[in-house]
Amino acid sequence: MKQNLKIAILMTLVTTVLLGIVYPLIVTALAQGLFHDQANGQLISRHGEVVGSRIIGQAFAGKGNLHSRPSAAGNGYDAANSGGSNYGPTNQKLIDRVNADVARLQAENPGKLIPIDLVTTSASGLDPDITPAGAEFQVPRIARERGLSEDQVREIIRRHTQGRQLGFLGEPRVNVLEVNLALDDANPLRTK
Repeated sequence: MKQNLKIAILMTLVTTVLLGIVYPLIVTALAQGLFHDQANGQLISRHGEVVGSRIIGQAFAGKGNLHSRPSAAGNGYDAANSGGSNYGPTNQKLIDRVNADVARLQAENPGKLIPIDLVTTSASGLDPDITPAGAEFQVPRIARERGLSEDQVREIIRRHTQGRQLGFLGEPRVNVLEVNLALDDANPLRTK
């Protein structure tokens, strides 16, 4: 019995040190050495200040900005409350929100089909990307508000559009933060 207790205590100490201290330190060192940007959240800085992350979405409400996908995370893009609304397709709150978004977007571009990602939230509520169709839908408004041509806005969006991973995984996507930063570089929003 005494021998079994001694072995149990030693195994607990050894596994605690190996799996609770050594292993996490090795994994952290490898991640920082090999994948520094990814391990630190793929942060984007401007003028020495962090303005966002390539992989965590944020809300952009300004008329001259590319707008993000709607978020149901907390009060919107709240990383502490990541998740969808879990409303079913017949839930009246969901129907009312989608109808309000559709009405707003139809007023922005009358007669144009509205891409589904501009009125639906994602599972995480923190998507940093929208579809190329969602970005194209917003081109006339952005060009008008920024004083740019639609072709200039399309070119900026094209430069920040990523294709499928390995040519077949996922869907093409446009990073909203990167486009808005490029739009600011091209022509900052006019103040009225």
